[in-house]
Amino acid sequence: MTISTGAPVVVGVDGSAAALDAVRVAAREADHRRRPLRIVHAFTWPFIGATVGAAPFAPPIDGLREQAETFVTEAVAEAGKVSPEVAVAATVVDGAAVPALLAESRDAALVVLGHRGLGGLAGLLIGSVTVQVSARAQCPVLVVRGEPRADGPVVVGVDGSDLSTEAVGFAFEEAAHRGTSLVAVHAWLDPVAVLPGDVLPVTADLAALAEDEERVLAESVAGWAERYPDVPVRRTLVHGSPAQALVEESRDAQLVVVGAHGRGALGGLLLGSVSHAVLHHAHSPLAIVRRARS
Repeated sequence: MTISTGAPVVVGVDGSAAALDAVRVAAREADHRRRPLRIVHAFTWPFIGATVGAAPFAPPIDGLREQAETFVTEAVAEAGKVSPEVAVAATVVDGAAVPALLAESRDAALVVLGHRGLGGLAGLLIGSVTVQVSARAQCPVLVVRGEPRADGPVVVGVDGSDLSTEAVGFAFEEAAHRGTSLVAVHAWLDPVAVLPGDVLPVTADLAALAEDEERVLAESVAGWAERYPDVPVRRTLVHGSPAQALVEESRDAQLVVVGAHGRGALGGLLLGSVSHAVLHHAHSPLAIVRRARS
């Protein structure tokens, strides 16, 4: 039976190998979520004054518009190889990648992107596309790095914020679908002075702080663990860098999940150093949750 109902899984393509990696992952995600797949190519050339038709005396395939259609056609074929039961729709959208993908996210269950690309998605991790889409998308965003592992746990970053709660829920759902365990990671740092010249009390009780952080971690996963009793859970409390903790856990993970913004050790995830470290150095796909979608 063809899977054709519900909000789609959307994947951005640009003709690169990384985009095809993303298509394969997106097709599998659509399959296990029982949702259709929507393939989108952002065609930017009309907005920079380039000719979109074929050059004089050149075959039609040489036209940039035809090339864009070829990217989409190849992606559709690749998705069909991976998940033939999934209904696939494909489109070429005139405009830049970020607004095109943000518009798609309004009605999507998930947006999937390759970690590097060409054309409209060029320099995905070192540029602004992933950061902007992940920070502003109306659904979770999955950043694919090569062919993902078929084993290993789902890892989720926890900080006690509302978006962290959304990320934990998303991670439990993914772990349940994948039939694997979940590792909940909460990293905390020593208190620091807020203003230059402030002096922290030397009597800070680190043991008490650790107990408080352990409580945050336990409370963040308790409700979800009850909802998903078949998902084994390991709680990991780290006194140190959150980025380093998540990157280290990603070595053996199928997927790492984080909230788009948080507080404490994971605060400002997409705008500060944590996001750049995890995006650049994680050894598994990264799911960034800004808002959950039913």
